[in-house]
Amino acid sequence: MLTYHRITSIDDPYFKPLHELLGSIFPPEEVLAYELWREPLLDENIHVYVALHGDEVVGSTEYRYYPSLRVAMTDFTIIGKPSLGVGRFLMRSRQRDLERLAKESGTEPLGMFAEIYDPYRAASHEFGGVSPMNPYVRREVLSHMGYKRLDLAYVHPSWDHEGHAVTELDLGFLPQDETADEIDAALVAAFLTGYYSALPNKPEAWLTMIDQLQGMTTVRLLPL
Repeated sequence: MLTYHRITSIDDPYFKPLHELLGSIFPPEEVLAYELWREPLLDENIHVYVALHGDEVVGSTEYRYYPSLRVAMTDFTIIGKPSLGVGRFLMRSRQRDLERLAKESGTEPLGMFAEIYDPYRAASHEFGGVSPMNPYVRREVLSHMGYKRLDLAYVHPSWDHEGHAVTELDLGFLPQDETADEIDAALVAAFLTGYYSALPNKPEAWLTMIDQLQGMTTVRLLPL
């Protein structure tokens, strides 16, 4: 049986195995340093949950909901062990919680963002040797869920605070209206500006991308 447990402090006994799992799955530039998690975990708007199988951390997800923009963001979803139903458990638990957050804020969600690895650019990453985390597998699963990619040369600042441009991901969006084939460019710019406000060092490529978005009306949503 899996348990959905929220982590709100780096002093939580389950945070250390979570951070180790992050480090085994993702490349260094995608993982915030251990001590730098202390402040974000205190933010009520950042939801970090682990899937526990007994006392073992076998998966995790982080997400947030922006009532003013009516969009959610999935920061990450990790499956640490196969054949336990971790992925579906995390997806369903997260969806129920996001529905609760939307209801409490009196808003109707437009959809959910996610950064999605392009397997042709991320193929060098072993992703912890866990087959469900393989970028080819993940991309196909997200496509089946209904995620689409923004028609955008996407770049984001590295989470190691070095200000490097990370370019091997697409920005994906899961629209509430599955027939949607575009998204408001101003909404994307506002979301990204707020989401990355915690990182002081922004690469020039990211600033250029934001400028381009602010000059556009809409961004096409393409199949993954």
